[in-house]
Amino acid sequence: MGIESNAQNVATDSTKNDSSIRRDRYIVRIGYDIEGDDTIPVYLLNRFVKTHETLSKEEKDAYIKLVRYVKKALPYAKLAAFRLQMMEDNLNLLTTEKARKKYIKECEKSVKKQFMDDLKNFYVEEGRILLKLIHRETGKTTWDIMKNYRGTFETIFWQAMAKSYDANMKTTYDPVIDYQIEEIIKTLEIDNAPKN
Repeated sequence: MGIESNAQNVATDSTKNDSSIRRDRYIVRIGYDIEGDDTIPVYLLNRFVKTHETLSKEEKDAYIKLVRYVKKALPYAKLAAFRLQMMEDNLNLLTTEKARKKYIKECEKSVKKQFMDDLKNFYVEEGRILLKLIHRETGKTTWDIMKNYRGTFETIFWQAMAKSYDANMKTTYDPVIDYQIEEIIKTLEIDNAPKN
């Protein structure tokens, strides 16, 4: 396993009982935070990265597929977050419920026209990753977004459709559980960052 040593750059706070335990090539720093009457333990661990040399062939193949799926789904999730924010900003400017409903329908029609053909060509796993990434980018599940704008009945219909493909519109993104996706996204963002 490869180890990235980033814990050594952290400054210690003398107001907190903070101890460092040095073990070979890494440091585990243990301290605590006080919030109200609660004492919350804090553990700062080095990040462990499993290198490609230690992966089996099946794991390498699965990882390569995951990279491809994330690369395909991430732009759509980022665009969904942008369009959702733009739509919410515009809805705040509208004064009547009728105008809001009309605007939502026009947005839905525009999104379907622009993206439906592309999304129909997604593999099922790419669709599942897209659901997670939409939650990552917007902070809302696709269930919450759809229910907010299209109502419960239509949301239940689309959830049933998703379930038939073994997907779930209530899927959330957790950077700990989905650590591989998070690492891929960080790598993509570093690679796509403007060069000075």
